[in-house]
Parts: sequence; C-alpha cells; structure tokens
Amino acid sequence: MARYQVILAYDGSRFAGFQRQRRTYPSPTVQDLFEEALRKLGWRGEKVLYAGRTDRGVHALGQVVAFDLEWRHAAEALQAALNACLPDDIAVQKVSECASTFHPRYQALGRRYRYRLFCAETRQPLLERYAWRVWPAVEIEPMQSAARLIIGQHDFGAFGSPLSGRGSTQREVQFANWKAWQEDCVGSAWQFDVQANAFLYHMVRRLVAAMVAIGQKRLTLEQFQRALQGMDALPKVELAPPQGLTLMEVLYGQSS
Repeated sequence: MARYQVILAYDGSRFAGFQRQRRTYPSPTVQDLFEEALRKLGWRGEKVLYAGRTDRGVHALGQVVAFDLEWRHAAEALQAALNACLPDDIAVQKVSECASTFHPRYQALGRRYRYRLFCAETRQPLLERYAWRVWPAVEIEPMQSAARLIIGQHDFGAFGSPLSGRGSTQREVQFANWKAWQEDCVGSAWQFDVQANAFLYHMVRRLVAAMVAIGQKRLTLEQFQRALQGMDALPKVELAPPQGLTLMEVLYGQSS
C-alpha cells in the first residue's frame, strides 16, 4: 500500500464544485467521478484527500489529490489507467508516490489562482465559458492599485468567509497582479493572478468584483481600502461569476 499524490485538471463547467456534496444535485462533483475512477482500479478508501474545494463552475489546472492504493505498477501506468476511467473534462496531469503522512490541504504553503475577464458589449460565445464578460470597459490602473493594496497580511473578512464559523479571516497575500491577455475578437482582456497562504470562501471572486467596480468607477479605491482595513463595510458588489476562475497551483515545501 502506498500513498499517491495527483495533480488534477478539470473544466468545472458542468460540476457542482470539486467536493462531494451531502445533498443530491443534478450535477456530479469532480470528487464523485475521481473516486469512481479509483474504485475501478481497486481502491477501497472512503474518500480522497484534496487541497481545496473549488466552487460550482470553477476550473483547475493544479488541484492536488492524495489517496492510498495497492498498485503494483509504475506511477505513469496509474496516471494512464486513471485517465482511461475519467471523463474528457477531468485529466490527471501527474502521479507520484509521496509520504504516508502527506495531506494536500494541511501541508500546503500557498495557492495560486487566476481570474480572466474581457471587455465587450456583445456576447462572445467562444470566450464566455472561461472568462467574465464585463461592460462598460474597465480602467486597469486603479484596479492595479487595488491589487497592490491586498499584498501582505490582512483581515479579509469583508471579502469572504472562513470554512468554519469560528475560523480566522486573516490571510497573507503573497502576490497580486493584473496583466493583459490577448484575444483577437475582443478589445481588451485582463487576467488577475493572486497567490496567498490560503483563501476565504469566495475571496478571489469578491476581490475581483470589487476591483472591476473600481475599474468601472462604481467603487472608489478609498472605499476598497477602508473595507480592507475593517473601517467600513464593503459597498455591495456582485460576486464575480465562477467561470473566470482557475486554481492554477498548490505550493508545498520540498519534502512534500
């Protein structure tokens, strides 16, 4: 018996998030289908371990999953076997043996997310599956100023909630930056890359929504900063839709 660490990518469009749900939903979760694939290979565990639960409609390139399995072949053969049992919108990117004590959530040192949006007045069917269409167009300079404000340790309670009722809302953002990404069919497109030691529930999507409001002059940088400092409540802004968000990478120490 060995513990395996898997890097998992998926298109979250049709899933009710990553984590298995207690209630029955019309849509499956990624965990449901991944565990189903594992059972076809002889896995008898109760549930896999994972780095984080992405929301309904959120994508991943670097979700990390761990499980114990009696497997007599190479890790590369396990990757091929899993991919043969998984649907087309879920794919194992890498499999490796790891320490028997490895836990992908509790041993993570950081997580990196990317959010993509584009500015267009008219629907863009080829883009809207993986990005948020916003209009009016945003001004990126004040959004970049807001991104710089969130770097460091802050109480992000105005932008998200902890997974448990008594959990801390303190988080340390290690990197936050907006930059252009190119698509021929739109006038301007932007992506927000953010890395932190951990994230609150809906934190990235609410930060993005607030920064878009700043870029559209519906929210001032001062209001954003006062909310970040806990001086005022964040003025109501819509939650950025899930399809623009991708879990890019989970970071570990060298021994993990």
